[in-house]
Amino acid sequence: MPTMPITPTTTAPPRPPRRSGRAGAPVARAARRLVGLAAGGVTGVAELGFLCVAGVLLAVPGTWPAGRRTARRLAAAGAARLVALERARLAAWFDHDTGEVPAANGYRYLALRATFGTLASYLTFTGLFVGLLFLTGGVEGLLSGTSYPVPLRYPGVRLTVDSGPLGTAHGLVLLGASALWGAVTVTAERRLASCLAGPGEREAMRRRIAELTASRSGIVRAVDDERRRIERDLHDGVQQRGVALGMLLGRARHGTDPAVVAGLVEQAHAESRRLLEELRGVAWRIYPSALDELGLRAALTGVAEQAGLPVTVRYGLVERPVSEIETAVYFVVREAISNAAKHAAATGVLVVLDEDGHAVTVEISDDGQGGADPAGSGLSGLERRVLALDGTFAVHSPPGGPTMITAVLPLGGRPAPPRGTDASR
Repeated sequence: MPTMPITPTTTAPPRPPRRSGRAGAPVARAARRLVGLAAGGVTGVAELGFLCVAGVLLAVPGTWPAGRRTARRLAAAGAARLVALERARLAAWFDHDTGEVPAANGYRYLALRATFGTLASYLTFTGLFVGLLFLTGGVEGLLSGTSYPVPLRYPGVRLTVDSGPLGTAHGLVLLGASALWGAVTVTAERRLASCLAGPGEREAMRRRIAELTASRSGIVRAVDDERRRIERDLHDGVQQRGVALGMLLGRARHGTDPAVVAGLVEQAHAESRRLLEELRGVAWRIYPSALDELGLRAALTGVAEQAGLPVTVRYGLVERPVSEIETAVYFVVREAISNAAKHAAATGVLVVLDEDGHAVTVEISDDGQGGADPAGSGLSGLERRVLALDGTFAVHSPPGGPTMITAVLPLGGRPAPPRGTDASR
């Protein structure tokens, strides 16, 4: 998707690279998958051995109740450890997290995974090894000129092919088939883990209820914090200027010297202008009208222009998100820029917005001193706002910097029709 930059200023810190955007990422990912498959073969053999031993232990005659209970306890503990080991392997090498494992599915999962995993790992690495042998032998024959004719006989067909091209072709086919089989194995292992080693329907429902309860409490706290902030803004800014304006007009009303009265009226006029600016600032901090009228890009442009430090916005959204996502992205960006300007001593901020058809991702990075506290009132309020939309929120801010704030918001369907004239497109 094309990136359409908005640059109110020209200086910006370098963007920390994403994992998926690194050079050589597909090769590294394939290597990680191979390591995971190799580890799966080893654990599969161990799991098959455990299941055989557990079967013998569980076959203890019922005339010995104490021994049978001990055998069940030992088998259950061993199964739980092996399932936990599989979960760690899937998370480390296959980027798949199954959550807590229901004990009822532990034996069934181990039996299926051990059988399939051991066989799949054997076939994958055998195919890779034989394919490499064919490929190296064929290439060596081609380069050294030591190829020899190989007769091929099929029903009704007889061919003679040099060993070099034949070995190279066989090697490439075997390597490709092994790589494809490895990818299928990874997908199958993920599916199997999700079906048998993931949370059951009741557990998933319980977690969802807990998440909704926590997000509801977070929204209530966020609303209360926002009300307090608005009250402070009105009391410390607008109210004080209103009092000063009233005092100036009162003195002008009771004044007798025309020159003094004219001076007081002039001061009152200047104070009224400052009061209007203060009111506009409070309203802008509550909710910017540009977000509805002009869209997210225009609103972020306004934030960048008023930030007080160089800010670069890379806007990569193709279509306009729904109102809830726009609002959340806007406040995440605004709060992150404000923190960078006030607390991080940053000299530049980079904002990157992107989408992949399923979610909107916003990353805000600065070159400040780091050390941002995710539990602080500002960042925790943003996290509650993002979690309320089933999104994820992460803060990476080591001491010394740099700081990166990432929010991922699921689209949950295509955007609603535009709510105004969107000048950002």
